[in-house]
Amino acid sequence: MGPTHPTEHTGGHFTELPGGPAGGACTVIGMLSGTSHDAVDAAAATLWFEEPDTVVLRPLGARGEPFPPGLRDEVAACLPPAATSAAALCRLDTRLGRFFGEAAARANAELAGGRAGLVASHGQTIYHWVDGGRAHGTLQLGGPAWIAEATGLPVVSDLRTRDIARGGHGAPLAAMLDALWLPGDGRRRGALNLGGIANLTIPGDDGGPPLAYDLGPANALLDAAVAEATGGAARMDTGGARAARGRVDAALLAALLAEPYYRLPPPKSTGKELFHAGYLRRHTEGRALALDDLAATLTELTARLVADACRAHRLEELVVSGGGVRNPTLMARIGALAAPARVTTSAAHGLPADAKEAYLFALLGFLSLHGLPGSLPSATGARAPALLGSFTPGAGPLRLPEPRGRPPRRLRVAA
Repeated sequence: MGPTHPTEHTGGHFTELPGGPAGGACTVIGMLSGTSHDAVDAAAATLWFEEPDTVVLRPLGARGEPFPPGLRDEVAACLPPAATSAAALCRLDTRLGRFFGEAAARANAELAGGRAGLVASHGQTIYHWVDGGRAHGTLQLGGPAWIAEATGLPVVSDLRTRDIARGGHGAPLAAMLDALWLPGDGRRRGALNLGGIANLTIPGDDGGPPLAYDLGPANALLDAAVAEATGGAARMDTGGARAARGRVDAALLAALLAEPYYRLPPPKSTGKELFHAGYLRRHTEGRALALDDLAATLTELTARLVADACRAHRLEELVVSGGGVRNPTLMARIGALAAPARVTTSAAHGLPADAKEAYLFALLGFLSLHGLPGSLPSATGARAPALLGSFTPGAGPLRLPEPRGRPPRRLRVAA
């Protein structure tokens, strides 16, 4: 029998979609709010299986929704090292859920033409519990019931906990997309995401499984430094302008590079539980340092961590995504220090740099929908691959397709 068109599951109905062989296509809204906690990113993608071992992702567009006034401050008030309460967490979970629901509904209407069949929401990380080199738990807020109520669509959420329950770090989940997506043409490529935290995926040796881990801070410390020095008037080093004007403080850089986390072997994960404003204050106490020089030093810290990893893993090309791509000073320093590795962005391989993580969660939601694991033990340290997430029904009964027997080995990004 010849190939047929994929079918798309939309609100309990199936409609024919052109553009691919049989595979049960579904349009998914992938959503996350990252460690910068200033916006939610939503991306729409239609995904289907292409026999025998390929999943196809067709990007439909992405949008960023800035947090409404006061919501970012509420998130910040619950993040380490601040103390919080059950009441504050309850209110924040509800406010985030309502906001995410509105954002998902707009993404469905404006990006997917109202045809989405699933929302995959990472939520907002409030705490990632790592102790003694092991992850013991993780907490993401943004109640999925609010998203389901706003969209009428089923929602898959809580995408990290199952991996942690199997002994993993629940991070970095980007390794699944990277391992399937990076071209297998013999060039040794790594994928770097520059969010609040920098995480890296590298190919396995001799065709083995990939390795992935959190390198350390990307924007987390830099954003904290700017916000604190300006009393919140500025929240980031826009365009890397401050770092470009400043000079690296060699003594502070050496002190920062002495952080024990960097010497831990992967798999490992970290977050703002370690790299927060208080951490920065401890390192800068007693140092008379202009903000521009501090920005230059923190930018150099991230570039050094990335470049050292490129050399350690013998990378020939580094494919970069995340908000840090918009910082030309950081990108220039990474390019200079990582040489001879070539530095490109994910856009060169079909995924917009600002939206790659949102597309990641669309992919993970699609895999969970089909009963397939979304984590890689070689990246997270888990005992076995995990089927990720919890499902919240939409307006009607939850209908899941028959589970697939075999996970995909490749991801193709369709035009």
